[in-house]
Parts: sequence; C-alpha cells; structure tokens
Amino acid sequence: MEKNKILIKNFIWNTIGIMLNSFNSLFFLIVVSRINGLNDAGIFSLAFSTALLLYTIGLYSGRMFQVTDIENKITDKDYIFSKVISCSSMIILGLGFIFIKGYDAYKALVMILLIIYKATEAFSDTLYAVLQKNDKLYQSGQSLALKSILGIICFIAVDFITKNLVIACLSIVVVNLLMILIFDYPKVRKYIDKNIKVKLENVKDIFKKEFFVFINSFLSNYILNASKYAIDNFMQEGDQAKFGYIIMPATVISMFSQFILMPYTNKIREMYAKNEIKQLKKSIGKIIGIVIAFGVLAIFVAYLIGIPVLEFIYNTQLGEYRIDLVIILFAYIMYAISYIDLVVLTTARKTFIQFLVYGFTAIVTLITSNVLVSQMGIRGASLTCVVSLGLLFILYLYNTEKFYKRGREIKEDVSI
Repeated sequence: MEKNKILIKNFIWNTIGIMLNSFNSLFFLIVVSRINGLNDAGIFSLAFSTALLLYTIGLYSGRMFQVTDIENKITDKDYIFSKVISCSSMIILGLGFIFIKGYDAYKALVMILLIIYKATEAFSDTLYAVLQKNDKLYQSGQSLALKSILGIICFIAVDFITKNLVIACLSIVVVNLLMILIFDYPKVRKYIDKNIKVKLENVKDIFKKEFFVFINSFLSNYILNASKYAIDNFMQEGDQAKFGYIIMPATVISMFSQFILMPYTNKIREMYAKNEIKQLKKSIGKIIGIVIAFGVLAIFVAYLIGIPVLEFIYNTQLGEYRIDLVIILFAYIMYAISYIDLVVLTTARKTFIQFLVYGFTAIVTLITSNVLVSQMGIRGASLTCVVSLGLLFILYLYNTEKFYKRGREIKEDVSI
C-alpha cells in the first residue's frame, strides 16, 4: 500500500513539474509580446530556441542512462561531474555562436542569459536522477514546479517594472540558481557518499556510451528550429516573433504523443524482450492512430479559431498566416509519429541508424530552410517544416517497418 502511494505521488508531482516546465516558454513569450513588443519577442523566440538547442549539449543524453545504471560502477559523483563539463561546454559554445553571428550587445545578453538558464536546468537533471534512483521522483517534480512558478512570477514582475528583457532573463537565472542551492542540493546531498572520489575513466565512459543518444537529440532539435535560424539570416525580428507564435500550438501535438506513449514504455520494452514483434507493432499502431486523430482534430480547430486565439494571446495581427498554421500542424503530426518510431528503435538499441537518419535530414533541412525562407519568407519557413519533418517521418517509417519484419535477430546496419 505504501509503495502504491509513493508511485502515485511520484507520478502526480512529476507530471505537474514537467507540464509547468514545458509551458514556461509559452508564458515567457506571451509576457514579452505584451510588455516589450514584437521586436523583443522575436529576439526572445530565437534566443530561447538557441538555448534549447544547446541544452541538448548540457543535458547530453539526460538522466535515463544514470537512472537505469543497475551495476552502479559509475557513481552519482561521476555523473554530476560529467554534467559540470557538459554544461560548461554548452555555455562556451553559446558564446562562440553569439560571436560568430555578430549580434549586438542587447541580443547577445538575452541569448547568453537564456543559455545559462537552460544550463542550470541541465545540471539539475542529474540531481533529479539521484532523487529518482532513491524513489524520490516526486521531489524532482516539486522542484520543477517551484522553479516554473517562481520563474514566471519573477519574470512577469521584473519585466513589468523594468520593461527590460535582459534584467527579466537575469531574474529567472537567479531563481534557478537559488533553487539548486536551497532546494535541490540539500535533498540530494544525503544520497551521495562523500568518501567516493570522481573517476575520470568513468566520466569518459559516460560521454562515450551516451554519444549517439546525445547527437540524435541535438540534430533533432536543430531540425525543429532550422526555420528560425533561416529567418534570423534573411528576415526581421518581428517576423521571427510571428513565426514563433504560429509554431507554438504545434508543440502541443508532440507533447501529446509523449504523454500518450509514456505509460506504454515499460510494456514496449517487455514485448521487445520477449520478441513479441507482431504484438509490439499492433500496440504502436494503436498509439499512432490516437495521435493522428488528435492531430486532425487540432488542425480542424486551428483552422477555425486558431488565428483569432493567437491574436488575442499575443496581441498581434496574424490573419495572413492561417494556412501556415495548418501546414505546421500537419508537419508536427508526422514528427509525433516519428517520435513514436524513435522509441521503438531506441528500445531495440538501434541508435546508429537513427544518427544516419538525423544527419541526412539535418543536411537537407539546412539547405532547404535557407532557400525557401530567402525566397518565400514565413511561408518558406512553414514549408521547411513539412520537408524536414516529412523526410524524418519517411525514413523512420522505413527503418521501423524493416525492424518489424526482421525482428530482434537483425544486427544494426547502415540503412537510411
């Protein structure tokens, strides 16, 4: 009975924390749009997307590898030290990107502060892994929830008073740092053996074993945000903001697919372990069917009332982008299906083939985004989503079907 209570507590708080954290960027963008205006909203949208891209470096492959490390040959101290390296690298690379792009001081400050903000989140993730391993997942959920709520409150208050986006971004960095010192670390400290020293060989092993998971995550994030970088190259900050507004609803589809899939991940692993491939394919087909139905409904609703709702939320005229909103939502249905196939192939430990898929798609996306946006503006950015996520969908569908046909006995190959 006590175990069930803990499971329910873990699930509820973890869900609350993840949901609040996921919607933070939406709230931030609404605040910036209404208080600071369209130009600052464009700067914030690009800066936050860049921070999310670099966040994959700080996170590297996330806490799953740490949590599922049954042998415990690599200690939590080793994982924490690896996060210090990856988060530091994330900030350094961010500074390099800003220098190469030659942004003005204001835009550069907003971007580096948001990169540091996401770096603190990446570092917290390894602390959350320690809590999760000790059946205290609810505490990580509470931490995420508190950081999200306090971050939103501070951001709104500071931005409203100062009308300065740099100071507002600084406030959420301070909130995260204080939460790590006051909330996260004190709870984690009791589970870490002070007498154990960090082993550099273990740290190297972490980076080596998690490399393909990391690089796939990084390339995936780039593909999703390539249109924004093309807009940054060829268009104005206001255009960046408008594209950020119309792409925001699409993230709901990908989030929906993750929430639908989450309860089935253990079942997927069990079916794969028992080589029940036909049953696995059938179960995945049902999940994909639910996601498609939700996506079609989202497109229908978006076409009817999506633009008026977005105009009300962001206080900006968006009437000419109704078709772009529909195009992007359609693209994200394909991305959601690709994510489901990703889980199947990852369960089967087919990570190298995914690297080839993402690498090829990223190259096509880099070329396509710059050509289409330079020629067609925001419509080109929307079509880039269809081309890139459509290609991702096709390649994942092909490789997943190939896995279903051959089953567990097939070794990793180099097909795309």
